[in-house]
Amino acid sequence: MAKEIISTDQAPAAIGPYVQAVKSHGILFVSGQLGFDMSDGSIPETVEKQAENSLKNLESILKAAGSDKTKILKTTIFLTDMEDFGKVNEVYGVFFEGQNPARSCVAVKELPKAAKVEIECMAEAE
Repeated sequence: MAKEIISTDQAPAAIGPYVQAVKSHGILFVSGQLGFDMSDGSIPETVEKQAENSLKNLESILKAAGSDKTKILKTTIFLTDMEDFGKVNEVYGVFFEGQNPARSCVAVKELPKAAKVEIECMAEAE
């Protein structure tokens, strides 16, 4: 199976033994993105800002792969607190502008770097 590794300095580098994204057979698999602020490398305090940054980071990787958010087929959201579900939904809805992909959202005990949210996606790739 042919695969292409996608990498960009416009999104956080992988913090483990994995890559930002892999393109294979017309599908782009984007690794989970924490809410790093690319201007200073920090993770903001609020879940809303973390979700916004996670989605921006996904979008930067999609762009590097020649895709965009309109090509996202499915996302998975990981939350450390389901009480944040509504707050993340608000940010998510604004980002997708009514063109929402399929989605799963799961609660997890914790995330790397003490983050509150992580978002990954699968998208069409050319």
